Amino acid sequence: MNEYLYKGEGVKAQFPALKQMVYGKPLIYLDNGATTQKPYSVINAISSYYQTINSNIHRGVHSLSQKATDAYEVSRNAIAAFINASKPSEVIFTKGTTDGINLVASTLAALDLRQGDSVIISNMEHHSNIVPWQMVCEHYKAQLKVVPISEEGELLLDEYDKLLDERVKIVSISYISNTLGTINPVKEMISRAHKFGVPVLIDAAQAVQHIPIDVQDLDCDFLAFSGHKMYGPTGIGVLYGKEEWLNKLPPYQGGGDMIKSVCFEKTEYNELPFKFEAGTPNIEGAIVLKEAVDFIAELGIQNIAAFEQSLLEYATARVLEIPGLRIIGTAKHKTSVLSMFVDGVHPYDVGVLLDKMGIAVRTGHHCTEPIMDFYRVPGTIRASFAVYNTMEEVDKLANSLQKAITMLS
Repeated sequence: MNEYLYKGEGVKAQFPALKQMVYGKPLIYLDNGATTQKPYSVINAISSYYQTINSNIHRGVHSLSQKATDAYEVSRNAIAAFINASKPSEVIFTKGTTDGINLVASTLAALDLRQGDSVIISNMEHHSNIVPWQMVCEHYKAQLKVVPISEEGELLLDEYDKLLDERVKIVSISYISNTLGTINPVKEMISRAHKFGVPVLIDAAQAVQHIPIDVQDLDCDFLAFSGHKMYGPTGIGVLYGKEEWLNKLPPYQGGGDMIKSVCFEKTEYNELPFKFEAGTPNIEGAIVLKEAVDFIAELGIQNIAAFEQSLLEYATARVLEIPGLRIIGTAKHKTSVLSMFVDGVHPYDVGVLLDKMGIAVRTGHHCTEPIMDFYRVPGTIRASFAVYNTMEEVDKLANSLQKAITMLS
């Protein structure tokens, strides 16, 4: 493995936010499942955009507008290549994963969801991949079916097979659980769904920054992810969709740029991808997302995956040395997430004490209340790792956890 990456410090130096002190201690940031910090390349690109080419896109003939439009579309092309979409027009810029899921839920339901139909999700979904489907199922009187999980935090595929039939209109599954770290066998699940002619949406919010993604190899029909979880800006995301599906679905919102012509009698909608990009978009976010993709590509997503796996394995061994601590989610295939619980100690209290020690983790239900109900816990202490974390930080986490739990027990 690349020594520069393995040591972590060379990568960490590219992130100015990680150089600060918290309560007199060097910041150890382990809340990457919620959002990642940003490298200088991303921060500088944001500033450069506003200083040089700030302008509205697609509708201007002047120089700034043309330069901004070119940069916007160059970014779309780069992202299409990053996930191996067959065409850049299959890449829709959104506000984030939640926005992308809502887009598909609303438009597919309007197109093809009726009473007696069903939608399949799983017990480990983030609320943003539960609530939109609940809403459309309630409106159209359809059924929401849920794939159960094992005690280890793995999907029960035999039960998934029992839920599949011709009345299922879509399967919407997370690639990686934000709480358990489980890497789901989505390629196999997509193949099984396609045997019934059922499209599949993959929530890749927790995957795109950790493991390679090839949408053509997966054969997914839709895939959504967020820029802010992959070292990019907030308020920008991507919805990938197969061209045939994006052409079938009705527009999600009406406004400028998603039209070819408008009169009071009839509006003619624009071609892809603009059909789903109504109004002035997050231009800066879309342009700068390319910088985040370039940052990941420069390190190499395979290198990142291998390094983070070593972090996870080391961290798992260290925290299991702590008496009374148990890990929630022990799937065979995991990425760099550790959800922990100690009987008799509230996760929130541990999180507060860790913060005083300079360590940022997340506590609570992580927008996955059904998981907490399944494991019968009020919440967990979640440490989620990124490419800039180090083995030394893992040691400090384990030692600080032990100290905090001792103080609270």
